[in-house]
Amino acid sequence: MAQQTNDRMDRLVSLCKRRGFIFQSSEVYGGINSCYDYGPMGVELKKNIKELWWKSLVYERDDIEGVDASILMHPRVWEASGHVEGFTDPLVDCKKCKMRFRADQIDTGKNCPNCGGELTEPRMFNLMFKTYMGPVEDAANIVYLRPETAQGIYVNFHNIREASRQKLPFGIAQIGKAFRNEITPGNFIFRMREFEQMEMQYFVKPGSDEQWFEFWKEERLKWYERLGIRKENLEFHQHSEKELAHYAKAAFDIQYKFPFGWQEIEGIHNRTDFDLGRHQEYSKKNLQYFDQEANERYIPYVIETSTGVDRLMLTTLADAYDEDQAAGETRVVLRFDPRIAPMKAAIFPLVKKDGMPEIAHNIVNGLRKQFRVFYDEAGAVGRRYRRQDEIGTPYCFTVDSQTLQDGSVTVRNRDSMAQERISQDKIMDYLVERVV
Repeated sequence: MAQQTNDRMDRLVSLCKRRGFIFQSSEVYGGINSCYDYGPMGVELKKNIKELWWKSLVYERDDIEGVDASILMHPRVWEASGHVEGFTDPLVDCKKCKMRFRADQIDTGKNCPNCGGELTEPRMFNLMFKTYMGPVEDAANIVYLRPETAQGIYVNFHNIREASRQKLPFGIAQIGKAFRNEITPGNFIFRMREFEQMEMQYFVKPGSDEQWFEFWKEERLKWYERLGIRKENLEFHQHSEKELAHYAKAAFDIQYKFPFGWQEIEGIHNRTDFDLGRHQEYSKKNLQYFDQEANERYIPYVIETSTGVDRLMLTTLADAYDEDQAAGETRVVLRFDPRIAPMKAAIFPLVKKDGMPEIAHNIVNGLRKQFRVFYDEAGAVGRRYRRQDEIGTPYCFTVDSQTLQDGSVTVRNRDSMAQERISQDKIMDYLVERVV
């Protein structure tokens, strides 16, 4: 079974490179560990996932605002958040093969899991990337690449509340890059050193936090249905007291069943008033909220929902990946929900003559005003279908001899492979109804 899951993961990784989803970063120089580039299909899938998340939280609700905070922040931010002191993992080295491991993730006593050699004593390793701002590299100029996007939300709490005239409860959403110098990155794009987060911090009155925590647990699980993820591959994992972060009153993970096992893809946390309280303490600025209805001041509690764009990329790819037998050969299909598919449609002329390419190009030009679509005239139509199946294109439209007679085209459905004919004038409406 383990070999089958590894083979499946290998085939998925191979498909991602072959069809332009994901490439190893700096591959021409041998690559750089745990860093990846997104190709033409990858950037579209990533954009669509982010847009669906943003739409569901910011556009469809009137109690959540957006922000885009700077990656570089005042170093005191990370002292207040606890990252300077506590954002560490225990690190051990093998004295024989020189490989490094997280001490809390190996169960071999003093022996290296790679070669059996002796391991060093654990030492704590801070995961933040450190750099310097300005021309002089000294302690006074140290800054950090942010390890999470949430702190940019907390320090802008009053700015956003006042500018948007929001009252509690309300949330702030952000999508942005974060950086963690992971000791043991791996499983393709699941754990990387440079990644993108989608986080929403929901500010509530103390005492109402447990109610809102349950609300956001259910709301976030429902969102994965919109993403097209199968329910049987999702589950909640509750953090035990031992697992809870120092700031958390309660925490649940949404986990997905990857080929390499159940893993976290989103965290929902009750962070209490820890974050705003710490920033008030370290900045000496008043971050209390004045509740006019109750005529009282308090530091809001925070319910956090946090997920990684890259992990969701891998989740959607793993969940969509399918193989079936068609016409005596294995057909590889990415069964994306049409809303996140990189290409919404492909347009084919049956042959490169009789005016069919010109008609197909006209259709493409009309659709490109609203959708990302693909034009292909190379090879047999069956082969063109297979290429589109591998990038998850839900619909293919073929211009053929009947098009020349009555203006209709053949529509082929990716999942069922069923075909029907519609007027070429109805293609835009057909797609709007199915992929928006």
